[in-house]
Amino acid sequence: MLTYNSQLKKLVLPEYGRNIQQMVDYCCTIEDREERNKCAYSIINTMSNMFVHLSHEADFKHKLWDHLAIMSDFKLDVDSPYDMVKPENLSTKPQPIEYKLENIKMRHYGKIVDRMIQRACEWPDGEEKEALVMLIANHMKKLIYQINNEDVEDVKIFKDLEFFSKGKIKLDPETHSLHEFKIAPSSGQQASKKKKKK
Repeated sequence: MLTYNSQLKKLVLPEYGRNIQQMVDYCCTIEDREERNKCAYSIINTMSNMFVHLSHEADFKHKLWDHLAIMSDFKLDVDSPYDMVKPENLSTKPQPIEYKLENIKMRHYGKIVDRMIQRACEWPDGEEKEALVMLIANHMKKLIYQINNEDVEDVKIFKDLEFFSKGKIKLDPETHSLHEFKIAPSSGQQASKKKKKK
């Protein structure tokens, strides 16, 4: 009668396959320590050959020995070149990362735009400041256009710029105009246009 894999015990690390698991199980039964060590190193070499493309990683061998310990249910007593992993090490959680929450006035612009405007306010009046302010304003218009494909009026951007700068930066729509942004056609649309021309 055939024995199906579904009837056998579940593999701890299926990526190594059942043959490697059986080798590990056999290794655990060897009573002579020297023979058991030889068997363990042979298993590690076989496991290494299965993942040659990962062998350049610095901790590759260390991972293999950890996997060997896991597959043996942490019962394999051998002279490993590394500290064998323990069950409690597998359940450790990384330390939580503290994120600095900042109050963003208008989320679609982000915090960086706010900082750029504050920096522009510190610049002395002149051509360089004028150029910087226009770059920021055009960038703001582009950011809005990304979330709203409809035409964005320059007046709206100028008002937002004045708001962020607390009235320090004012652009007159009569004398200043921003770039016009359009959505680039997708590669599929371009291909269909070329076919129609033919």
